[in-house]
Amino acid sequence: MDTLIAPENTWLLLALTCGVVAGAIWLEQTYAWAFRISGAVLALIAAIVLVNLNVIPSHAPIYDDMIWGYAVPLAIPLLLLQANLSKIWQETGRLLFIFLIGAAGTVCGAVLGCWLLGSRIDGLAKVAAMMTGSYIGGGVNFVALADAFHTEGTLVSATVVADNLNMAVYFLVLLKCVSSAFFQKHYPHPHMDRVAREGREGAQTQAAAYWQAKNISLKDIALDLFYAVAVVTLSQNLGKMLGAAIPAGSGLGHMANTFFSSQYVWITLFSMGFATFFEKQAAALAGAQEIGTYFIYLFFFAIGVPASVLEILRNAPLLFVFCFLMVLVNMAFCFVGGKLFHFSLEDIVLASNANIGGPTTAAGMAISQGWTSLVGPSMLVGTFGYVIGTYLGMVVGGILGA
Repeated sequence: MDTLIAPENTWLLLALTCGVVAGAIWLEQTYAWAFRISGAVLALIAAIVLVNLNVIPSHAPIYDDMIWGYAVPLAIPLLLLQANLSKIWQETGRLLFIFLIGAAGTVCGAVLGCWLLGSRIDGLAKVAAMMTGSYIGGGVNFVALADAFHTEGTLVSATVVADNLNMAVYFLVLLKCVSSAFFQKHYPHPHMDRVAREGREGAQTQAAAYWQAKNISLKDIALDLFYAVAVVTLSQNLGKMLGAAIPAGSGLGHMANTFFSSQYVWITLFSMGFATFFEKQAAALAGAQEIGTYFIYLFFFAIGVPASVLEILRNAPLLFVFCFLMVLVNMAFCFVGGKLFHFSLEDIVLASNANIGGPTTAAGMAISQGWTSLVGPSMLVGTFGYVIGTYLGMVVGGILGA
């Protein structure tokens, strides 16, 4: 379907994207209601509205090449400069435990969805396998499982469309849980309490107080970007080298290849290593958090872009229901398990996010909410999902007869 702005009109799409992000940040730092929603979610909602009004296309080079290809990888090393391993080790262990509970929920959701909808959707067992991998790991697991079960191209495309809209809805629901008085009453929320304590009274919102102006020089910007580009370049090349060196067979070999060839594994490792062993140098890189967070806001806009309601209604309404059912079961496992084992609300929502969205969205949520000490752990457990996602997807596919 034609849109007001063509996919090839990169500069106009970039101007609109940057304008929306600037507006979202301004609203977040000006109005209390916008702060409660968060600027990242406002950017996500704006993208969904624009794409469903046919103002912008659901797919364009700017989203895949510029934002996913450059902005997201560069954001991670900048934002992990505060991720000192010695300080977050205990938090990572707790987050990994609730992450595994969520992974069990994803598996149960896939089986339940096939039981309820299997007779109405052809090839649903294959979809269940792919989405199990995706909702524990990420896109790399989805692709691996689609290939492993020889899934038809039309079914893969329809599943991707359903997943895109489902992800947008999921993030809105998850963030609503964060701000809900009900969940805040029944779960501890120490990180939200800390953010509230750091907020200043008066007309300024907590976001404006947190992001108050700092002294940043041209040298700081130059060093920040050099550091981020160097880390991503090293990580990409090392991932490609190991991906070529490790046989991509089956079983453990395939898992090892998937894990060690991922640039995000190495970006996270190198970034956290620098933050841990060169703490003074990391602290001296002024402006890194601001630049990285801006890239994350661009990322949230890009998440909302593929969420075309018309495409879902036309191509895959029941697949959307299936994906959303998997998400609901995952969330139920996380919230019930979190209650039983006395986890904080922040741990629960980030663990579920790391399952469903992966390390980048979990880190993005932690950043947008001001939970800075959970950014590193979110990246780590989300990356661990890449390791187990394909294996668990194969198990689910085998059980369901894919």
